[in-house]
Amino acid sequence: MTQKTIELIDRATDRKVNLPVHPGTIGPSVIDIAALNKEFGLFTYDPGFGGTASTDSRITYIDGDAGVLLYRGYPVEQLAERSTFTEVAYLLLHGELPSRKQLDEFTGSIRHHTMINESLLRFFHGFHYDAHPMAMVSAVVASMSAFYHDTMDIYSARQREIFAHRIIAKIPTIAAAAHKHALGQPYVYPRNDLDYCSNLLHMLYAVPCEPYEVDPVAAQALDLLFVLHADHEQNASTSTVRLAGSTGTNPYAAIAAGISALWGPAHGGANEAVLNMLEQIGTVDNIPKFLAQAKDKTSHVRLMGFGHRVYKNFDPRAKIIREMCHKVLARLGRSDNPLFELALRLEEIALQDEYFVERKLYPNVDFYSGIIYSAIGIPRSMFTVMFAIARTVGWVAHWAEMISDPAMRIGRPRQLYTGPTRRDYVEITKRA
Repeated sequence: MTQKTIELIDRATDRKVNLPVHPGTIGPSVIDIAALNKEFGLFTYDPGFGGTASTDSRITYIDGDAGVLLYRGYPVEQLAERSTFTEVAYLLLHGELPSRKQLDEFTGSIRHHTMINESLLRFFHGFHYDAHPMAMVSAVVASMSAFYHDTMDIYSARQREIFAHRIIAKIPTIAAAAHKHALGQPYVYPRNDLDYCSNLLHMLYAVPCEPYEVDPVAAQALDLLFVLHADHEQNASTSTVRLAGSTGTNPYAAIAAGISALWGPAHGGANEAVLNMLEQIGTVDNIPKFLAQAKDKTSHVRLMGFGHRVYKNFDPRAKIIREMCHKVLARLGRSDNPLFELALRLEEIALQDEYFVERKLYPNVDFYSGIIYSAIGIPRSMFTVMFAIARTVGWVAHWAEMISDPAMRIGRPRQLYTGPTRRDYVEITKRA
């Protein structure tokens, strides 16, 4: 079968170049532009990489126009309804759903890697009490390379597997320790008899002086959020992990880079911004005024939690979270939560407004996730940390996929230079 190509012609010189077109299994094909610079001396220009495929991957597929999200080919709606976070983690890492035996072995391995070195735990004492949890989590994850340097041969499949299990198991322990440090409470050690999310909730909320019983609905809600946040193709933080990892750096450093990228309010901090926006609106009566400001480009007011860089239709994750939001609030006796009622009304009004409908600004995953986190007692400073726990699975899957690719090269984007042309140094006494 003849490979499809696109012919480009430089009309000034009549030079031609044929650029290969590579098809995916689904979704858009891509043009291989590797020969463009060699033949024409040109680079492509794509600020924000909105139209550039940086790699080929078998992990996650998004169709933004149709509102489709697939993990290894499985619709996220099916996984959210029928699977668990640990099973989805196995799927993302290995490419297939596990057998019962494989899942039991994987879950057992994760449960028995949850403790962190006591010296590592003491690192938290070096942070001020009001340090942001993301700063602590990022720093401690990076420092793990000083403790587990004996299993960091990135070209060993077995050592990559050990790393994957270790970071997925320990990131909740690190996150909970950051939370406890901020509260000034004793650290709570993990319990291997609890499932992944129940264990996290126990470490976050238990205290040594009294028993703590995990609410199963809270654990179920957290597990659902983690499934929905586990991966999202080549987003900013995942691309950061890949770029850092392409240098051959140790995997803990690459994941720490991803955590730092996730910290940005335009990425992992968006659900916190939604709650801040709802509090700013205050009451349903203020919604029309707020939406009018959001339409005014000079007001700097944004409708947070609506619209997405990729999705030009409903974010499939938002529909699922909306239903869970109802369930959690009803279970916890907070069905009259004013922020939730305000969110529902804001969604209703915005989706009937031609301005937002024409621009396809639909609710995204962040619109309701912050309300769920808040309802189960997680403080806003920890919202992005929760996101990082879930997304660590996706980061590891992408890192491992890249490292095991024989064609891997160090990431090195180019630029359009618009600075001064060559000029000579002028002695300081001769400068104006």
